[in-house]
Amino acid sequence: MALLHRADIRPTKLELLATWLPTRDWYAGSGDVTRVAAYRFDDPAGQVGIETLLVRGGDGPVHQVPLTYRGAPLDGADEWLVGSTEHSVLGRRWVYDAVGDPVYAAALAAAILAGTGQAEEYFEVDGRREVRAPSMGITSDASAADLPTVGAVRRVVDGDPTLIVTDAVELGVIRRPGSAAAPAGATLTGTWDDVRAPLAYAALR
Repeated sequence: MALLHRADIRPTKLELLATWLPTRDWYAGSGDVTRVAAYRFDDPAGQVGIETLLVRGGDGPVHQVPLTYRGAPLDGADEWLVGSTEHSVLGRRWVYDAVGDPVYAAALAAAILAGTGQAEEYFEVDGRREVRAPSMGITSDASAADLPTVGAVRRVVDGDPTLIVTDAVELGVIRRPGSAAAPAGATLTGTWDDVRAPLAYAALR
């Protein structure tokens, strides 16, 4: 489960993305960046926030942007740093393009290959748990199976799809969902509004 905080964040996630997205070759938006939907994964260690945003720049296509939020810089991941924010509850947070973060790779592999799904989101309100309804759904077409240890991220090819190669798994993150079909294999599919489209895929190495 993902505990959310009612907090001020400066700059906001969308403000960070408005600066960062135009630096990506796969980005095809223009104008203000707006949120379309989002889903989260759990970090079993409870240290890293893992959120995937679906956003649109102006009247451009929907883009998928997985992010990780950390309380300290991730060693060796400077090229994946989107920026940093000041969170009124958690303090300074380093925000990464999650494709370079091994915690995200493990969570994505689990969602696709083991069907772990998305994290339930909730707030603590006066000692009670207040659940926030998801803005989209995700499903995997893989048969649930034992998941090997994903291991370190060995290589990332930043494009559409963005390829993530780890010790045990190869993952693909579709940056513009709906623009292309996923290759044959285990696929994570998203649904939001009236759209159903592949989000990511995985194969054991």
